[in-house]
Amino acid sequence: MANNDISRFFGAADRALIEAAVKEAEKRTSGEIVPYAVAGCDEYEVARWRAASLGALLGALVAALAFHYGNFWGGLVDFWIAVPPAVGAALGYVLALAFPALRRSLIPRELLAERAAQRAAAAFLEQEVFATRERTGILILVALFERRVVVLGDSGINANVKQHEWDGIVAEIVAGIKAGTPGQALAAGIGKCGELLERHRVTRRADDFDELPDYLRTENRH
Repeated sequence: MANNDISRFFGAADRALIEAAVKEAEKRTSGEIVPYAVAGCDEYEVARWRAASLGALLGALVAALAFHYGNFWGGLVDFWIAVPPAVGAALGYVLALAFPALRRSLIPRELLAERAAQRAAAAFLEQEVFATRERTGILILVALFERRVVVLGDSGINANVKQHEWDGIVAEIVAGIKAGTPGQALAAGIGKCGELLERHRVTRRADDFDELPDYLRTENRH
């Protein structure tokens, strides 16, 4: 999954909108919001092999139907037994590579959610979201392939805001991704994060300063 997939989802205007939303949200609270986008959380090789298996079964079915209704196998029995399943398997594998929606449909929803949660936990450390004096960092992970959003707060946030309180914000960002407006949805979600923190009195100190960068961070290892 290439980094240019992220660039296609989040153009320059989207990134500017997201950064402005972070700055605005942090004016009212000591929370430090870190938006982070990844093209995907796993290669999901299992989905490709499932597609290959389905393709092989379909190839075998087509060969059986051809024999039953056409009766033109002739002396090429070995060919008809071996080749259609192999062609079907190869075609299924290639189609799963070419079409992310097909690949995603072959992956259990629980596995997509699990991989997104694991990637968020890793990103929390990689991006040093914990590096604030009052432990008020918040990671918002957007996993584009999985169409999942994970919000992780540091201990200073979790003392005030419970994980279930992020659920409505998460759902709205996910809806925006599915609707094709991930930049606007993420910016709006960031704004609502700021409102939530303000309601829970995660207040801004007089000597507060911007401890973490405000821009959209992206996966850079693919």
